[in-house]
Formats: sequence, structure tokens, C-alpha cells
Amino acid sequence: MIFVAVGTQKFQLNRLLRQLDKLIEAGKIQDKVFAQTGHSDYKPVNYEYKDFLSKEEFDEYISRSSMLITHSGVGTIIAGMKHKKPIIVFPRLAKFGEHVDDHQLQIAESFSEQNFVLLCNNESELLRMMNRARKTEFSVYQSQRQNVLKAVRDFLED
Repeated sequence: MIFVAVGTQKFQLNRLLRQLDKLIEAGKIQDKVFAQTGHSDYKPVNYEYKDFLSKEEFDEYISRSSMLITHSGVGTIIAGMKHKKPIIVFPRLAKFGEHVDDHQLQIAESFSEQNFVLLCNNESELLRMMNRARKTEFSVYQSQRQNVLKAVRDFLED
């Protein structure tokens, strides 16, 4: 199952949701798709969706998925990396009214440069990126939380 998460901010990401519908309708995506659609006003026709999920539901969908397609939300990206899922990041862009600026593109580029995700800049590349994600060996995410906590403890003890 492909899990699509577009976040909970008050912006739509209709471009992504529409493209998935087109690819499923054309028979180019055979996998089951489930989307968390947030504030998008486009309602999928060819796959299941729910506007918002509880944290438990969200974690369950990531855990069960074979691939994660997401907006460029850092928390969602890191959740996917922790579960070792192939991740395609489809950043919200200001020019489409999907956000107020293009910081999501900058975040996606940073994760992509480190080989944690594939960056998909536009809907016409989505199917190609999905096929590529299935074959890509991504870098393994190593949490630095313990190192940061140790550094803070060491600092406080000195």
C-alpha cells in the first residue's frame, strides 16, 4: 500500500492528489493507495482517503506502507525514514497557492542531497519517481538524539 500524506496545514496539495487519481485510472499504479488529504479541496475518486488521521492511525499507515509520498513536512519525512520506507517528497510550492513560500522545496532538496528521499518537483515526474523509489537504496537514517542529549548533559555537568 502506498501511503500519501499531505499534512495538516491550511493549504491544499491538489496537484499531487489529482495526479495519483489520473495514474490509477490509467492503470499505471496498481498498488492500493491511501491518502491523508488535509485541507485539500480535491477529493480522490480512485483511492481511499481521509482528511485527517490521529497520530496512531498515521503511524499505522506509515508502518504498513510499502512507499510514502509526502509533502515536505520534516516530521513525516523522519517518520518514514525511521520505518525505512522509500520516500518521495512532493513539496508544496508558493506559485500554486500551496504555501506562502518555497521553504518546502529547500527542505526536500536537503533530504534528497543526503539520499534519504527522492524529490519530485512536478506531477509529470511522479510515476517515474515511484518506479525509481522501488529500486533505490536510500541512506539509513541515524538519529542524533542520544548524541545531543549527551552533549547537553556533559555541558550541564561541567
